[in-house]
Formats: sequence, structure tokens, C-alpha cells
Amino acid sequence: MKDFEMWDIYCENNDIKNKSYTSWQFGEKADELAKLVIDGIKTATTSAFILYGDYEPLPKKDEYSVILDSNDEAVCIIKTIKVYLERFSSISSEYALKEGEGDKSLEYWKKVHKDFFTKELEDAGLEFDEDMIVVCEEFELVYKGDKDV
Repeated sequence: MKDFEMWDIYCENNDIKNKSYTSWQFGEKADELAKLVIDGIKTATTSAFILYGDYEPLPKKDEYSVILDSNDEAVCIIKTIKVYLERFSSISSEYALKEGEGDKSLEYWKKVHKDFFTKELEDAGLEFDEDMIVVCEEFELVYKGDKDV
């Protein structure tokens, strides 16, 4: 299913009018992370603040996103409930648990996110720094598609 098809179904079933949405995949493990969202385990995601610019605004509370799998097929819809900036080095174990990845520990979160951000920033000609600012986005699952991830 395409993102606009899922969005149309969701809007029709929930009497939503004049609301926009974005569509995107989670990092390098799009299918695995989307499944964690569908299963109610992943309720947060993190991005590098420095990579936002004039053409990509920060996420905002009450915005909707259609989450895509690795084939750009829509799998679910989330609604952002909280957005804040934090230093990478200051992420809490409570937040790492909301990310829902691996063993859900802060140590695991730091390792996989350091690896991910190092590569992502390197691709942009930048370097990872433990004190860099990250965008913390918490969300709720509002619609599950019928496709297995």
C-alpha cells in the first residue's frame, strides 16, 4: 500500500480533514524498526539536529507520519506527542527504553546510535561528537496497516 492510500483510509475512518502528513523509513533497519512500532515496543526515535536545515523542518507535536518499510510501502501511522532537543551524552535510560531496540538498555542505544550517527554524519562531511544535539521524538501508534513487516 502506498503512503497516500493508507493516509486516505485513516482520515476517512477517523473523520480527519485538512491534516498533512510526512512519510519516511526508520534508519538502516526500516523493516525491523517499523515492526517494533507496530508491536507497540518502539515509541520514540532520534535524529541528528545538525542535519536539519532549511528544507527539512523539525518534527512537531501533533504531526502525523506514515511509516514505510524498506520497499517504501506504508505499514503504519504514528502521531508525534513530544519533541525536544538533548545532548547525545545526556540521553536517559528511560528514553532508550522508549526506542525499544535491542535489549532496550542505554548502553545498547548509545552503541547503535553512535554507529548510525557516525556514518550518517560522515556522509554529510561531518563528525560525530558525544555532545552533539539530537532531536528526540516520542510518538504513539494511531493506525496499523494490514501488511506484515
